[in-house]
Amino acid sequence: MSNDMSIAKIYLRRGKEESLQRRHPWVFSGAIERIEFEGDTLPEGSVVDVLTQRGDYIARGHYQIGSIAVRVLTFEKEAIDAAWWHKRVASAFDVRRSLDLTDNPQTTCYRLIHGEGDLLPGLVVDIYGTTAVVQCHSVGMYLSRNEIAAAIREVYGEKIAAIYDKSAQTVPFKANLNAVDGYLYGSAEKDNVVLENGHKFLVNWEEGQKTGFFIDQRFNRHLVQQYAKGRTVLNTFCYTGGFSVYALAGGAKEVCSIDASERAVRLVDENIRLNFGEDAPHTSLACDAVEYLKDIGEKYDMIILDPPAFAKHHKVLGNAMQGYKRLNARALSQIKSGGILFTFSCSQAVSKELFRTTVFTAAAIAGRKVRILHQLTQPTDHPINIYHPEGEYLKGLVLYVE
Repeated sequence: MSNDMSIAKIYLRRGKEESLQRRHPWVFSGAIERIEFEGDTLPEGSVVDVLTQRGDYIARGHYQIGSIAVRVLTFEKEAIDAAWWHKRVASAFDVRRSLDLTDNPQTTCYRLIHGEGDLLPGLVVDIYGTTAVVQCHSVGMYLSRNEIAAAIREVYGEKIAAIYDKSAQTVPFKANLNAVDGYLYGSAEKDNVVLENGHKFLVNWEEGQKTGFFIDQRFNRHLVQQYAKGRTVLNTFCYTGGFSVYALAGGAKEVCSIDASERAVRLVDENIRLNFGEDAPHTSLACDAVEYLKDIGEKYDMIILDPPAFAKHHKVLGNAMQGYKRLNARALSQIKSGGILFTFSCSQAVSKELFRTTVFTAAAIAGRKVRILHQLTQPTDHPINIYHPEGEYLKGLVLYVE
C-alpha cells in the first residue's frame, strides 16, 4: 500500500466520531465534513484515513459511495498490506479451529470470514471441503480479492485446492466493476458433496444461491433433528432441503419439502437420495409456500418457516412484517395440537424484538396457546462483533402449539 502521505483523509463533522470511538465499524456519509485527496476524484474502494474535525486520527478503512461511506478495517495506524491480510485471515482461522471446524471429518463446510464479525466488513468467505468461496459486498474488498486469496492460501497451505470468487451479484451495481465470477486459484468440480454433522449435501457454488449452501442454519437444523421423531413435517422455502434431511435423520414419519423454485426442489430430492436412498418417506412440491399454507388442514405437527429476507432495507419493513405475520398466522392456525413450529427471519433490518412481537401477533390472530421453547440465532462461525450489533441478522423461535 502507498505511504501515509498519499492516503485520502476524511474529516468528520464535530461530534460524529463518537460511534467510531465506541469501535462501530461504519462511517455514514452524513457524518463527513470534507474529504482531502490528491487528483480529481477519489476512487471507490480506496483506503482512507478517518479523522476528527480537529484532525485527530481515528481509523483506516475502505471508501465507497453510498450511505455507508467508510467500512473500517483498523483503528490502529497500520499499513493494509499482505502481512495485514494474513493476520486477519489467520485470526479468523484460529476462531474456527477453536470451534472444531477446520479439521472435522463430520462437518466439511463452514464460514471462515463473516464480515464485521471477523473485523473484515464487506467480506464473506465460506469453506466447502478444499474450496474457499469468496464473496465481496464492498468495492474495497473486491479490489483486494487477490490479496485475500493469497492470505487464504498462506493460512491453509495444501488444505485449499481452489478459491472461487462469487462477487458478481453482491458488489455494488453502481460501482461499474464489471465483476465476473471465477476461480482466483485452482479449479474444482461443479457439483461437490460436503458433510454437515455427518449428513451429505450437494453444493454448487458456481450456480447456487449465496455461496452455494445456507451454512448459517447448522445449529438450528440439528435442533430440528432432535424434535422430528414420529412427526409429520412441512419444510417451507426449503431450498436445498437441509431441514428435511435432518428431520428424516431424526426419525420423522413423513416430510414434505416445498419451494417456489423447481431447481431447488430437484436439489432437495437429490440430497434426500444421497442420504437415504430411494425409499425415504419424503415428497417435494414446487409451489408458492404462502399460497400452500392457506389450506393445509391439521396434517402437520412440525412446520419450518425459513423464508428469504422479506426486508432487505428499513424502507420496506412495514410490508415485510405484514408478510411475516400472515405466514406465521397461517402456520399457527393450522398446525396440529402438540405441534412444533420453527420460524425464522434472516433480515438484518428486523430486530429480535420486532420479530418476536410479529410472531406474538400471529399467535393472537390464530387464537392458539403458544409456548416459546427456544430463541435461536446464527451459529458460532457467524460471530457478531460486540461493537456492531447489526451483525445479529438471523432470528428464530421454536414454538410449542397446544
